[in-house]
Amino acid sequence: MFITFEGIEGSGKSTQITLLKSALEATGKSVVTTRQPGGCPLGETLRSILLSTQTKNLDHRAELFLYLADRAQHIAEVIRPAQNAGHIVLCDRFADSTVVYQGYGRGLDVAMLHELNDIAVAGAWPQRTILLDLDPEQGLRRALARNLKTGNCATEGRFEAEDIDFHTRIRDGYLALASLHPRRYAVIDATPDVATVAKAVWAAVSSRMSE
Repeated sequence: MFITFEGIEGSGKSTQITLLKSALEATGKSVVTTRQPGGCPLGETLRSILLSTQTKNLDHRAELFLYLADRAQHIAEVIRPAQNAGHIVLCDRFADSTVVYQGYGRGLDVAMLHELNDIAVAGAWPQRTILLDLDPEQGLRRALARNLKTGNCATEGRFEAEDIDFHTRIRDGYLALASLHPRRYAVIDATPDVATVAKAVWAAVSSRMSE
């Protein structure tokens, strides 16, 4: 099974992936966790470019193709082999992030982005997407506090530096995608405490696994 986590900055994706991994392993499942951008050597190199605040004047189209390159290699090198070996794969962001960030956020054509994603993904679409939904201002506060705590403001803070209107468009884009794909998406309120959100995530995943 392939499960992706989506959401605005600071919505708690990494935390919930860690908790879900532990919960699945407690039931005897074998789990691989990964992320985009990143997850393979090429992806980590591209991540250092795409998320760094030192990356300036990056054309929106160049940004798009860097993400697509990361995705294609990530699927070939990590996701598909893990699926073929029978592991459950949990991924922090996937193709929907490109539609939302480069489409709703940057203004690139959404239909074109779907077509390009289809090429990059090569059929490896997730069976379940967890959308952790959160007010953009609250998410940004969380994300900025996290980056300050970890010292990643420069290396991981490029999108956190965008204005609130950008992040509002991102949230709206995610909710639009969720409405278009109600069977794949589970929209979960990320406002409550971590444990409450984790229970909702588990319910959304376990219900799909039992089908």
